[in-house]
Amino acid sequence: MKKNLFITFEGGEGSGKTTHSLLLKKYLEKRGYEVLLTREPGGTILAEAVRRILLNPDSNIVPLSELFLYEAARAQHVEEFVFPALNAGKAVICDRFTDATVAYQGYGRKLNLQLIDSLNSTTSFGLTPVLTIYLDILPSEGLSRAKRAKKLNRKIYSDKIERESLQFHESVREGYLSQAEKYPERIKVVKTQETVEKTEVCIREIIDLVL
Repeated sequence: MKKNLFITFEGGEGSGKTTHSLLLKKYLEKRGYEVLLTREPGGTILAEAVRRILLNPDSNIVPLSELFLYEAARAQHVEEFVFPALNAGKAVICDRFTDATVAYQGYGRKLNLQLIDSLNSTTSFGLTPVLTIYLDILPSEGLSRAKRAKKLNRKIYSDKIERESLQFHESVREGYLSQAEKYPERIKVVKTQETVEKTEVCIREIIDLVL
């Protein structure tokens, strides 16, 4: 009998989360899983609308309002999308989850970590991933990768988060590494390699241990 899988990918800008989420989906499907891929903020009509507001580079959202919007999107996403999928026996891969809120809003925006932990617990309804893959990359390198990817895809504008300072992104990385140290059984740190293939090998070795 297959395990009930809820796996999350975390990482800074340009770390390869989206790419490796897709690759893992294909890998799990080959292993016989029915897999749904989703993201935060997003995954539902309401949450995707919130995402557009949050990432709009012209928005002027104060940090506390930003936090509550992320949390509201999560509550809708978990209740409407994630729980039904898991209850139906499907595997769910999510691009960002509660650890992102700690890293970005806690360490990046300097909001109260106890408040964030409380809100995360409430809006996730206590749901915890069986595994979190944190793709670690130096912020300067990650931002450069993100810019190159946008050029290749002919995207002109960077989103609100990508436009933050290097210091902000370094604080975010610090937050992620702190979370990984706090929850070593759940969060596995994978250094982003020079090629997608090498990084994928590292991820598969970890995934195989939980299947």
